[in-house]
Amino acid sequence: MKEKISLAMARRIALAAQGFADPRPNGTPDRRHLARVLGRTGLLQIDSVSAVVRAHYMPLYSRLGPYPLALLDNAAVTRKRKVFEYWAHEASFLPVETYPLMRWRMERAERGEEMYNGLAKWGRERAAYIEDIFREVVERGPIAASALEGQKGSGGWWGWSDAKHAFEWLFWAGRITTASRRGFERLYDLPERVLPPAILALPVPSPEDAHRELLRISARAHGVATAGDLRDYFRLSPTDIKGRIEELVEAGDLLPVTVEGWSKPAYLHKNARFPRKIEARALLAPFDPVVFERARTERLFDFRYRIEIYTPAEKRQYGYYVLPFLLGERIVARIDLKADRPAGVLRVHAAYAEPGAPPQTAAELFEELQLMQGWLGLERIEVTPAGDLGSALADIAAS
Repeated sequence: MKEKISLAMARRIALAAQGFADPRPNGTPDRRHLARVLGRTGLLQIDSVSAVVRAHYMPLYSRLGPYPLALLDNAAVTRKRKVFEYWAHEASFLPVETYPLMRWRMERAERGEEMYNGLAKWGRERAAYIEDIFREVVERGPIAASALEGQKGSGGWWGWSDAKHAFEWLFWAGRITTASRRGFERLYDLPERVLPPAILALPVPSPEDAHRELLRISARAHGVATAGDLRDYFRLSPTDIKGRIEELVEAGDLLPVTVEGWSKPAYLHKNARFPRKIEARALLAPFDPVVFERARTERLFDFRYRIEIYTPAEKRQYGYYVLPFLLGERIVARIDLKADRPAGVLRVHAAYAEPGAPPQTAAELFEELQLMQGWLGLERIEVTPAGDLGSALADIAAS
């Protein structure tokens, strides 16, 4: 086994671990393909911004190509569901088999130890009210927080109503879970009325065992990673992983390695693949596991990436909702994109090539945009010739 890995090989290992060494399916992707992606990524981060499509749909598209959105929607409902929602990297869809591994976080949250400080403080002050809301879920679930928005009290933290605070506290504590969504709004119910009985019957591991298993999942999803990368994937604390990585090394799950250009020690998953070549082509969501840890993205791809949604328009460098473009094993461009559904247009506001991007970048990117246009059911692509790649894309669009 190699003890020193080149940066190029580390990129290929990481991309293979995330499923980019596999060709996209020829036919319509199905539940088997969904399971394969989830088995590699371990989670799909959820985000409310729908400038193109909501973020949790994108990693499947990036790896599988056009697929029916109902594939993920259906996996998140009914007692035969394949995923559930909880706090992992951030709010995420997770394979239902992961549910017992998150019980330690739920139990800590119920004690006010593993949630946002403002929500924990609010929960301590409003314990009786939280129990009132819980009884509403017991009696009326599935139910949305908006169904009780009239119970507003003083409002407060994050501008949420009291009811929304209580629902979120109960969700963190694992006392309620997402039964389904109406648009993007959660409908909450009791776990025992939502999750498959076989999952609820699984033994709950100790926190230490859960942390070890979450690190194994993280290592498999990374391929090769620093301790910080491994910890961040499920937002584990330094205390949570103290001694755990060393145990996984001793068990043979992780292999210590040195990666060219990395200042910190790295760990290779025991089943990591070493592909000679990656032939991927994909637009990546800002919350794709390949790029959601920005320091790792910079180390692997020499690609500095920040999301500018909350940056005032006049101060943005690249645009509002910018997607990296992966070609082969490199991120070669970034594109500010919007799906204008009322007009039926996929709008390219700007596009920028990375240093050293190959000559075919614009042509490959436009082909990927055409694929996305069809997937989203839009009628055409319109390109504003902004950014150093914008004119080339506009010329292709006009030809």
